[in-house]
This record gives sequence, structure tokens and C-alpha cells, in this order.
Amino acid sequence: MRVTERFRLDDAFVAGLHTRRPDFGFDGFGEVIYYRSYSRRKADGSRESWADTVVRVVEGVFSIRKSHFLAEGLPWCDEAWQGFAQRMAESCFRMRWLPPGRGLWIMGTDYVYERGSAALYNCGAVDTSDLVDAADWGMDMLMCGVGVGFNTAWRGDSLLPDKRNPRLYVIDDSKEGWVKSVRLLLESYCRGAPFYRFDYSKIRPAGSPIRGFGGTASGPAPLGKLHTTLERIMDRYCRGEIDRTRCVVDVFNAIGVCVVAGNVRRSAEIALGSPYDETFLHLKDYGRFPERREIGWMSNNSVVLHEHEDFEKLPEISELIRRNGEPGILNLVNVRKYGRFGDEIPDKAWLTNPCGEIALESHELCNLAEILPTRCRNEREFEEAVEFATFYAATVSLLPTHREETNAVVARNRRTGVSVSGIADWIEKIGLTKVTEILHDTYRRIRKIDERLAKEAGIPVSLKVTAIKPSGTTSLLAGVSPGMHYPPGRYAIRRLRVGSGLDIARFLVDAGVPHSPDIHDENTTVFEFPVRYDNPRTIAEVSAWEQFALLATLQREWADNMVSCTIVFDEEEEGKEIVRMLEIFAPVLKSVSMLPAKARKIYPQMPIEPVTREVYERRLNEMPRIDWRKFEGGEGGGEGYCSLFGCAF
Repeated sequence: MRVTERFRLDDAFVAGLHTRRPDFGFDGFGEVIYYRSYSRRKADGSRESWADTVVRVVEGVFSIRKSHFLAEGLPWCDEAWQGFAQRMAESCFRMRWLPPGRGLWIMGTDYVYERGSAALYNCGAVDTSDLVDAADWGMDMLMCGVGVGFNTAWRGDSLLPDKRNPRLYVIDDSKEGWVKSVRLLLESYCRGAPFYRFDYSKIRPAGSPIRGFGGTASGPAPLGKLHTTLERIMDRYCRGEIDRTRCVVDVFNAIGVCVVAGNVRRSAEIALGSPYDETFLHLKDYGRFPERREIGWMSNNSVVLHEHEDFEKLPEISELIRRNGEPGILNLVNVRKYGRFGDEIPDKAWLTNPCGEIALESHELCNLAEILPTRCRNEREFEEAVEFATFYAATVSLLPTHREETNAVVARNRRTGVSVSGIADWIEKIGLTKVTEILHDTYRRIRKIDERLAKEAGIPVSLKVTAIKPSGTTSLLAGVSPGMHYPPGRYAIRRLRVGSGLDIARFLVDAGVPHSPDIHDENTTVFEFPVRYDNPRTIAEVSAWEQFALLATLQREWADNMVSCTIVFDEEEEGKEIVRMLEIFAPVLKSVSMLPAKARKIYPQMPIEPVTREVYERRLNEMPRIDWRKFEGGEGGGEGYCSLFGCAF
């Protein structure tokens, strides 16, 4: 199904929305993030305002629902939905609920209407039993902006190909062309297919605009480097120089690095392995595997606990975590048995997305939306935000993707993840007891809304409906703490890395925003913004034990999927207690990762640097006033993205 029917908000309502000033968070830093990451080029060459983006998103999600209803012969009336759509847009404009970053960027565009819904999804995962098919699917989804999880299940069947008379493949200037070239290369090793060399002449040069998806082209260089890297990896595996685990993870990490360089918004991966696999446990040990340093950073790595006996490996895992924060843990025992902990919901999932909030089957995708309670002034606004976020998440899966294997599992599970952000701020305002009560009751309400929406659309109810996502970027728009995490400091300097050649970089420089060349990349400029967090407690004041307790509470009361959480611990005071923490909490959780506090020590140009109130106030007073109307009008121009502080969406 393509989106053939359009829904339009009332012209007078849209005009009124454009007269309002959005309340971005963090002293205007949220506004910078919006224009940097989500403001698209319009047909007349100007840039979207926040009102434009909200209208595009709401009209887009209603157009998907309308097209589905009419295609299925179900009743639909634009006028009947107009009031609901306007309230949904108003709530989104006020940032009481938000779609994921994927939705803010591409919902309501011709790209989605014509090519399907894959680019709207946050999360994906693939089983690597067939390495060729897995790499094909994984690269395809990464190039759509989807974060991809993968395991190390490949059987390892591979032979060195005959390279003496290679065939030539002229790579098409498209996502499909890039993916096919990787497939052809891997098939020559894994399936005895002919060996290919590649012609890159059709690929547009670096800096050229990408009209459909948005962004700017990287040119052929990243793909050429990927081909060279993959050939080296497969040659080494066939010669017995690296084992099967190394081969799988290296292949996926190399693909991810290529996609990052290829200028997709982000490329997030997670590798899933066995707690008994010594190679997997030490993949981030660059003393042991120095050649992995160039690509090893691409994925988070987590071990999968399949059975209760696997928990006996926790002492060894704890020591690795104490040293460098990895591996994370995926408790498949609970994933496959429970929704919220204690509520039995059988689930066939055996993989996870990169941020660890959604367990998935192979080729499955999941879309997210989030509620921001501290942006709601009263109970009515909160309840509306809950309904709008659920409506958005439940509607995306009505539009198929371009992959048949994905459509099959998505249509069966209809998995969604309604999330909550600013939880730490919310707790400090009204207390954990009240927050727990609200979340418990709201979960049941989301279930009822999802059941009603599914019945109206003639589809199965969602297998699972709630999660806690990390919310690295969307929380910045609204000025709230991300997901369940506490802020790094009451006051901080946030740094934003932007390609120096992008027009927005020149715009910020001309506006007088403090900046400096990136010490690691001569083609990148680092901009600095002072921010204040509306929370009296920082992560340094919240013990790892308390973080674990909050994680367990959210898994019990809210998330029938999972909770994305990185437990920050003091390696001197709490490092020796990690094994006890995991022994106590891992049995009642589904996923968790940990990070030693040493990783948060001050270093040059760090993304978030805690500062004193005096430094914050001085820097705030020195900040220029940015007139974004000039950027909207085309004086800034130029599509492009930046990678913001880790797992962004």
C-alpha cells in the first residue's frame, strides 16, 4: 500500500499555529537542535519552522491512517477527525508529546508516501544465520536511519573466491545500488558466486543534495573503503586468521561506519553474543584486537542470557563491566515470558535494538513515540498527550515497508513503544510514589486505546506497547532529562559538532555562537551552548543502587517492552559491588548496560561538560541572539546532519 490519500489540517488552524512562538528547552539550545536536525527544505527553497514540522508530521500520520482505511473499505471522514488532529498538533507544538526523531524528520514526506514506512522506524534487528541476507537487510535499514541489532549466529560457511577474472558491477547512485554491491561481494565468499570489482562512476560527488531522503551525498569514497574492508575481513576469515564471531561483528561494524560516513543521520548498532564466547567478551579490548579500533566503536556489545544457568557467568561479566562498561546484558528469560515484570506476555523475540528498549524478532521493526509529563500543566493535557503518542505509534505500522520479510513480522506483532521522557525531573517534582501510580494506571489506558485503534483499523492489537527510550535528541528540544536518566550536572556546556562546510555551520559562526575547530576532525566545527537542567539532583548524587531500583520499577510498572538504561557507577566506591547489583537486579530486568564514572571525566571538547552556576550565567549572558527567521528564509540553507551525543532516537 502506498499513501494515496492526503489529510489536511484546517487552513485557519495552521495559520494560527504559525503565529505562535514555540517554547524550546535549555535556553534555546533545543531550538538549535531543531534547526540542525529536523527543519527540512521546503519546495520554495526556504526552511521549515517548528509549526511547519508539526503540521507535516500530523498531516502525515493522518494520511497514513486515511489511506489504510480507504484501501480496506473502512469508513473515513476528514471532518470527523479534524478536531482530534488539531488537538494532536497543538499538543505536539507544545512538546507535551513528540514523535521520535525519525518521525520529526521524515513523516509526511513524499519519500515515505512513495517508498514505504521503513525510514519512520527507530528500531530493527536481524539474525545472522545467513550472513549475506542479514548484511543486505542490515545495511538497507541503517541507510534508512534505523538502528540495527544483530547476533553472531552465522554458521561460518565461506570459501575464498577466484579473483583472477572478476566481473564488473556498475553501482547505481541509490541506496539500493550500495546495498546490492555489498551483497554481491559477500555472495562471492559465502555462496560461491562470481567475484566482482566495482565501478563507482555513477555515484554523485560529495556534497550533492539527496532530494528524497534529505541530506547531502558523501560521494563514493566511504563505499569504496567499505568494499576494501569487507574483502580484507572475509579473506582473513577464510585463511583462519579471525574466528566466526570476529567476522560477523567486523562485517556489521564496517557497514555501520560506512553508513555514518555516508551522511545518514546516525548509524546505531548493537552486537549480541554468548557469555561463553571469549572472543565476543573481549571485542572492545583493543590491546588484544588493535585492528578493531577503527570500527569497533560502531556497536554496543551485549551478552544474551538464554537460561537461568547463564547467570552463573555474572561474576566474570561484572569484572569486564567494571573495567570498561561492557558488555551489556539482555535477559532473554524475561523477554520471552513477560510484558511488564509479572505480566505474562509470550514473545518470540530473541534480539534487541541498539539502545535496548525493544526486544525484536529477526527482520522486525518497532516505532516509538514519547510523552513528556513535565511539559503538561494538568491531568487533561497529560491524558491527551498519552492518547496522541499512542495514536502516532499505532498508525505507523499501517503503512508497509519495502521489505516483505519485515512486513510479515510487523503485521503479526504490531509492536510499538510509547515512552516517557523527563522521568528524573518528574520524580523530583512529585515524588516516585506518585509517578509509579500514574505510570501503572496509564499503561492500562494505553492498552485500551491501542485495542480501540486496532479494532477500528481491522488489525491485531499490538503485542507490546510501552518502553523507555533514551531520548537523546528529542528531549533536548523540550528541555527535559533524557528517558529515565538524571542530568550530568545542574549547569553544563553542551557542545554540538557540525560539518564545517554545511551552511548551518556558517550561519552559527556568523551569528557569533562560540566555536572552535574540532581537535579530531579538521572538517568539523564545535559550537558551545550553556544549558541549565531543571532538576536539583545530578547523576553524581544518584547511586548505582538507586538507578537500578528505578530501572526495576519502570520495568515492573510501565515497560512491557524494555527500559533503555545506562547505569553510571563510581568505579572506586561501587565497582566491587557490580556483581551483587547484577545478581539482585538482573533476574527481574530485561536489559541493562553500565558505564564507569571515569568515562565522564573532563576532556577537551566533551559533548556535555558540567560547570558552575557562575560560569553558566556568564556564558549565557555572552550568547548572541540568533534570528532563525534568516535561516528559515534560505540564507542558511543546505541539508545536513550531525551525530548528537550517542544513541539519538
